[in-house]
Amino acid sequence: MTAPPKPEQKDRPIVLVALGGHAFIGKGEKGTVHDHERNAAIICEKLMTLVDRDYNVVITHGNGPQVGNRLLATEKTRDEIPAMPLDVLVAETEGSLGFFLQQALLNQLRRRETQRYVVTVITQVLVDKADTAFQNPTKPIGPFMTEQEAKARAEGMDWTVVEDAGRGWRRVVASPRPLKVIQHHMIREASREGEIVVACGGGGIPIFKNDKDDYEGIECVIDKDLTSSVLAHQIGAELLVILTAVPKVFLNFGKPDQMPLGAVTMEEIEDYIARGHFPPGSMGPKIQAIHEFLQSGGKRGLITDPDHLVAALDGRAGTHFVGRI
Repeated sequence: MTAPPKPEQKDRPIVLVALGGHAFIGKGEKGTVHDHERNAAIICEKLMTLVDRDYNVVITHGNGPQVGNRLLATEKTRDEIPAMPLDVLVAETEGSLGFFLQQALLNQLRRRETQRYVVTVITQVLVDKADTAFQNPTKPIGPFMTEQEAKARAEGMDWTVVEDAGRGWRRVVASPRPLKVIQHHMIREASREGEIVVACGGGGIPIFKNDKDDYEGIECVIDKDLTSSVLAHQIGAELLVILTAVPKVFLNFGKPDQMPLGAVTMEEIEDYIARGHFPPGSMGPKIQAIHEFLQSGGKRGLITDPDHLVAALDGRAGTHFVGRI
């Protein structure tokens, strides 16, 4: 008979950490396997501070550059190799990126002689097939391109392309709202046992219920921050951490009057959103994810970059979000 889990493992607070897909590819890198392995090792060493502070840890991650590259490859070889739909490519990158993180985390745990295991969950996320997002593609995937390259692919491959926040042009696809993470019970229980769980890669594999009430894949990409918010609520996480490219959230970002935010209440978040400070784009979904997590009963949210994670956990960096006062 298997011994019951130690009470202290179940009593540890759960933290969910959301990483961007670009966490695996540094600026100017091509995204080779070596690039992915090196960057995964760097980010996982930083994440060990959460293990050291006795959290139960769940990690989610984006896959924009990776799934975009896989989609480009499958479209270029469709005459020779059967093309894979976008939901299957999300599943592929969930596995490959989960492998990079899982291996790096296991290596960190072994060096510290810490008795925890790591598991990657190929995660399905329910969406509504009638979501209006399918008529209005907005989610950037794949590498940045020049305007000329983007428009050529739009014409030759029937892509929808947009200019992405002044950083270049990218392909966009439908991004419906996540409704439920199907494997949340498994993720929660593994986390409560003290294991580190990697889940919801790329926002999770999008599925819907068909006319027979069966699950079926659907071609789209779910925003990983919104899925992270849903999962954090489902597993009872105390803290939702979103790691991004900036150390803090700024009002009027990139303008002469930009202002960093330290601690923010729910009322202030809602006021900033109403005033249009966080439109759809790189920071908009992150603020929305934190807001929805707190609204559903979460205790704390944090947005920062990996280099400031330790200082942010000590309250000396990052933007901290708390529920209603």
